[in-house]
Formats: sequence, structure tokens, C-alpha cells
Amino acid sequence: MNPTNSTFNMQQRSAAAVARQLKSDEPVVILDVREPWELDLARLDQTIDMPMATIPDRVESLRDQLRGRELIVMCHGGVRSARVVHYLEQQGFSDVVNLEGGIQAWSEQVDSSIPTY
Repeated sequence: MNPTNSTFNMQQRSAAAVARQLKSDEPVVILDVREPWELDLARLDQTIDMPMATIPDRVESLRDQLRGRELIVMCHGGVRSARVVHYLEQQGFSDVVNLEGGIQAWSEQVDSSIPTY
């Protein structure tokens, strides 16, 4: 999963905007692509957790879980999630957004009780 120049055209959204979206009950799924040890340090309750390396084997499962909802992909700082967004777009996913700044931005912009690491 290596991004190309088209990665720069992907949809991105700030943590604050995603938090507002979640409060508005818009149909959205948050996919956290961090490793289990990272989830042990800091996590959001409302995510589907799939480490980045497992995504290719779980694409169809993920497609089934979406059922027309927008997919927001997050990681620690936004780099891995950008790669996953690019990969999923190549697999035919159309409503995929990168969470800018990942869990780090979430802690800084939305919920300071989420630890940073």
C-alpha cells in the first residue's frame, strides 16, 4: 500500500469536523488502522480496528460493514491512514476520507483525555 501523487487529491477531514459529524448522527464508520499496542495506549470507542497490514485480506468484510456509510480512516498521525484511503479507492471504495492528524489531532482538537504518544 504505497501512495502515489493521487493521494494528495484524497478527501481529508479534521478531527474537529469528524467529531461534529459523529454528534450529528450522520452515517459514518471510523476505521482505525493502528497496531494493537497503539490501541492500548489511546483509542476511540466507536471504531472498527484493523491494523493496516490486514486490510488487503479484509476488504470484502469492510465493504459489508459499511452498508452505504462514509468511511473515515485514522491512524496515529495521518500517514498510514492516507495510504489505506488510497488503497481502498483503488479497490473501488468511493466514500473514503482520511482523518487529518489521526488520534494525535483528536487528542489536541477534540478530547484532551485521549493520551498522546
